[in-house]
Parts: sequence; C-alpha cells; structure tokens
Amino acid sequence: MIKKIDHIAIAVQNLEVSLETFLNVLGCDPKSVTIEEVPSENVRVAFIPVGESKIELLEPMNSEGAIAKFLLKNGDGLHHIALATDDIVKESERLKTVNITPLSEPKEGAGGKKILFLHPKETNRVLLEFAEKGH
Repeated sequence: MIKKIDHIAIAVQNLEVSLETFLNVLGCDPKSVTIEEVPSENVRVAFIPVGESKIELLEPMNSEGAIAKFLLKNGDGLHHIALATDDIVKESERLKTVNITPLSEPKEGAGGKKILFLHPKETNRVLLEFAEKGH
C-alpha cells in the first residue's frame, strides 16, 4: 500500500549551490540535511526534510548514470516523485497485475531503502519511484 509521498527528487549540476538555494527557500536548518553517496546510481544526494516528506537533490558523481544523462538532456529540474510503501515486493507484483512493469526488481537506494522505478511512458511522463524504508 502506498503511504505517502516519500520525496520529490530534483537533478542538479552542483549539490552545494543547489542545497544553499533550497535551504534558503525552505528556511530549513542545515543540520537537518543528510548527504550521502549512492555509488550504484553514480549520484551524491542531499535530503532536506519538509514535513513528512523530503526534497532530494541528486548530483551526478561522474558522467555515467541516469542523472548525468538526464542533466545533459534537460538541465537541472524535477527528476522523479517517490512514493513510500511498506512492502515494495507486494507493490511490484500488484503493478504487474494492472499491466505496469517496473523498470527493475527492487534494489537498494539512498538511506538503505529498497527502491524501484516505473517507466514514465507508463505513468503519464512522470518518473515514479516506490521506496520501502530500510530495515
């Protein structure tokens, strides 16, 4: 079952500059931000808490990977919306019953979460991510 919007992800060229901008806009305490690298996705991420959700800033670690390609094609901007679930495997199976095929099997993402993405061609041109809290 989908519980809430987990985060809204924004692809950025420069994490530090973008983080400063978003902290100023949101009026958030810099100490509330978590930053980590996700080598499997070739990104460095910053999570800014906003109520029950977060804004995730995604900076490519190199010229490889989906975020680097996204930035080359589109520039900075909205990348995806992540939906929190308590059972990602069950959701993956449920999606298949309604003819929506995830891009991959669930895998580990930032914060130790299990994640999977749905192709934007199947979701009105919006990249959706399902995220299950890590154990």
